[in-house]
Amino acid sequence: MPEQLFPLLAPVAALLVVGHRGMWRVTRTVVTIAHEGGHALVAVLTGRRLSGIRLHSDTSGVTVSVGRPSGPGMVLTALAGYLAPSLLGLGAAGLVTLGWTRPLLWLAVALLVVTLLYVRNWFGGLAVLVTGALVGLVGWYGSPPAQHAFSAVVAWFLLFGGLRAVHELGQGRRRQVRHRDYPLDSDADQLARLTRLPPGLWVTLFALIGLGAVALGGWWLVGELLLELARRAGVPALP
Repeated sequence: MPEQLFPLLAPVAALLVVGHRGMWRVTRTVVTIAHEGGHALVAVLTGRRLSGIRLHSDTSGVTVSVGRPSGPGMVLTALAGYLAPSLLGLGAAGLVTLGWTRPLLWLAVALLVVTLLYVRNWFGGLAVLVTGALVGLVGWYGSPPAQHAFSAVVAWFLLFGGLRAVHELGQGRRRQVRHRDYPLDSDADQLARLTRLPPGLWVTLFALIGLGAVALGGWWLVGELLLELARRAGVPALP
């Protein structure tokens, strides 16, 4: 297969991982790390005191911060979790498109090291260590093509994984409501209590931003290649 077609394999590989139940059960922890990292980062940026992060073997997690129980800071902190994987994936797609894959890998390692400092349980520490070690090995030993391929798959994985996590959020909420399993305590429900806007609105917002990130990040990663393939196939360009 021509080397120029390799970028088209990255979204396929990422989609297979996200779509396969067994692989997703394992790799979803990476999305949880990004999710809880988003909560933690915004909590610090809005002046809250970060107490700790816990990651669980069922791929759930919790970030505890101290500060006002309401107000813009708390709203932004609650909002950040489900947006973080998609936005990190979008940022990674941008850096891959610019060819900055090595800086991207070491930036990811640095963020994981900072996250590790705040993890408060052994499983969470192990998950962050393994993820950081894998990224670090690729950054240190990988050839430029290998680093580029790995970074592209990671970008697609975060973009698709962020969307699947939002889908699972919506499914889980509907299941809880159907079985009257109260109280509902997802990020969307916390935002509803903080803002008095319906939780479904927040789930929809998460989904729309995730879809937008997939569209924009995907265009950055493969748009020019698709245009070139279309040109070679004789498809007329749009005016």
